This record gives sequence, structure tokens and C-alpha cells, in this order.
Amino acid sequence: MAGVISRGVQGPIIREGDDIVDIVVKSVYASEAEDNYSLKNRDIIAVTESVVARAQGNYVTVDQVAEDIAAKFPAKKLGLVFPILSRNRFSMCLKGMARAMDEVVILFSYPNDEVGNPLMERSAYVKNRYSGVYDFEEAAFIDTFGSPVHPFTGVNYLDFYRQVIEAEGAKATFVFSNDCRYIAQFCDQILCCDIHTRNETRDTLAAMPGKTVYTLADVMAAPVDGSGYHDQYGLLGSNKATEEKLKLFPRSCQPVVDAIQARIQKERGIQVEVMVYGDGAFKDPIGGIWELADPVVSPAYTAGLAGKPNELKLKFLADNDFADLSGDELKAAIQKEIKSKHHDLVGNMSSEGTTPRQYTDLLGSLCDLTSGSGDKGTPFIVIQNYFTNYAE
Repeated sequence: MAGVISRGVQGPIIREGDDIVDIVVKSVYASEAEDNYSLKNRDIIAVTESVVARAQGNYVTVDQVAEDIAAKFPAKKLGLVFPILSRNRFSMCLKGMARAMDEVVILFSYPNDEVGNPLMERSAYVKNRYSGVYDFEEAAFIDTFGSPVHPFTGVNYLDFYRQVIEAEGAKATFVFSNDCRYIAQFCDQILCCDIHTRNETRDTLAAMPGKTVYTLADVMAAPVDGSGYHDQYGLLGSNKATEEKLKLFPRSCQPVVDAIQARIQKERGIQVEVMVYGDGAFKDPIGGIWELADPVVSPAYTAGLAGKPNELKLKFLADNDFADLSGDELKAAIQKEIKSKHHDLVGNMSSEGTTPRQYTDLLGSLCDLTSGSGDKGTPFIVIQNYFTNYAE
């Protein structure tokens, strides 16, 4: 029997108002017929967050972002703390922020942003990291580390973000530190733009007197002039749609996954698991970039995908417990061990080296790698045999 199979499933281009549940189910059924496989109990159907948000019409305009920023920050000078370096992710958010302000001060972390995008060549950082000076204004930063060109994209993000801000008629000021409190020397109004550390950053800055502090999750957390919104994540997980529009992370995804599961149960009599996925949670070993720029890997999933794997390490058993066995005798011994394993192997040496991560984080990474982010046209993924093991 084959092991885990991850299969990209093509679908139509999704537009606002489309019935995403119907489209997913029919696309998977068509894939079965064309590729000659059949869905089975505990197969997994995954749907990329982008098409769910598109079907929902969860979009905002740059003007709507600017309006929300202006309502939260009435003064005309705004400090942004630890934004990621991204043309697709952050630049459109920045455009709306600059449109509402006279001056935007950005505090960059270095040598990388939160998800690993390098602000400079690593060698420049290593050469100067023990200089004793760790907080910089722009001129001193350039003198110390040189011109910060992204080594993979070739983009100078200081120049790029400056162009975005100045195109909106605002002044751009850049400072650099890995201590979020450095921004307090420049601004009283502060927006925490980090993703996974945003609450820690917010709490640190909010404890300082006289500061107005929000996070990206607070911006577009409610509709503005009939816009889309996300009540939990705001602008987190947003992407550029057009030069004046952003697609937000999808909201209310649980009814989507539950409806897909229920329909296939009704029509086929089998229990599949379903999830919505965004960025995977993997790190590029060459670029050092952690893929997860979304607030979570999976915003919704059916109940069977909760929890973590509970697995034995086969090579540990083969090299230790059953080192004197081989062939069919070794196979039978390992299969017996798997069948009798304890329900919780945390701390057991026989599980050493397995991956104690959430199922949805593991599966989301597999799905993201399968579907890609370009022109494959496979927004749906079918994963089979994920929950089987060597004893079955």
C-alpha cells in the first residue's frame, strides 16, 4: 500500500459570491474520476484560505484602511514597529497608513524581520554585531551595515517603503533596533506590525506612559463604509489584490469546513476531514525565511484534525529494542509494538525524533508546498493515508 499521498486538485477561478462548498466538493469528485482514485474515511480535503476569502468578498480598499487608521490615531505622526519586508503583504497596508498621516516612522528589526526576510547581508551583521551600539537612526545604520539590499529579491526595502510613504504625501523616517521601546523616542502613536509576537510588543509599549498602541489585528477588525473585515485578525494575513485593494484573511471558516464534511458524508457515506490552510509553517534552509506570514496556519478545521501525532520512531525500535531481529520477524515485532503503543508517548525515548506539532500545522505545510503560490491552479488538496501506520 502507498504511504501518504498529497494531490493538488484544480478548480475554477473563484469570484465573490461563488458557492465555495459546492465548488470544492465537485472539484474533488471530478479529480477522483480523472485521476482514478476514491475518497476513503479519514482522507483530508484542504482548501486554501485565498479562495475562501475571495468567495466571501473579504476585501478592503486602501482608502478604507486610511480611514480606520485616522480614526484610531488622530494625530498625524505614526510609528510602525517591526513590519515584515514584503511587497505583497505589507506594502499595501503601509500605503493606507501613509495616506492617513503626515509622517510615518518605521522601526525595523535587524538583521532580519520576524519571518526571516534579511534586511542586509549576513556578513555585514556579523562583522558589526558586537560594536556596542544596537539602536540606530538611518544614517548611522547605513554607515555601520551598508545599503540594505535583500539578497534574494534584490529589493532595497528602505527605498521601496520610502517610495510608498512619500507617494502618499507623507514623510518617511526609519530607525533600527530589536528593542520595540526605541520607537517611544520618536512617536506617541504606535502600531505594532509584527505578527506572532504582536501581543508581547503591544503590552510592552502600552505600559509606557502617554502612548496610544494598537496592533495590525485591530485595524479593519470591523467594517468601514461597508468594507470587508476580520474581527480576530484585522489586517493580519492580508494580501495585495490590486493597487488600491487588499484581500483579507477569510473569516467564519468553520461553517465552510463543516459543510464540506457533511455533504460528502451524506452523498458518499464516508467521513473525511476538512481544513482551510494559509501559509505553511516551514523554514527555507537556504534563505532562512520562515514561511508563516499568516496569523495561523489553519483558521478552521473539522474535529478529527485536532491534536498532535502520537508516533513511535521506527529506526529507534529497529536499532535498539529489536536490534537482533531482521526480515519478517523484525516487521512483525515492530507492528506489534505500534499496535500496543501507549496513547501518550511524550517523554518516551521510542518517540524521540518524531514531530510533536499540531496536525493542522503539519498538514498546512504539506498543502502549501503542494499547491504553491503561483500558477499551478490547485487551490484544493486531497491527502490520503495520513493517519495510517506501518501496522495497518
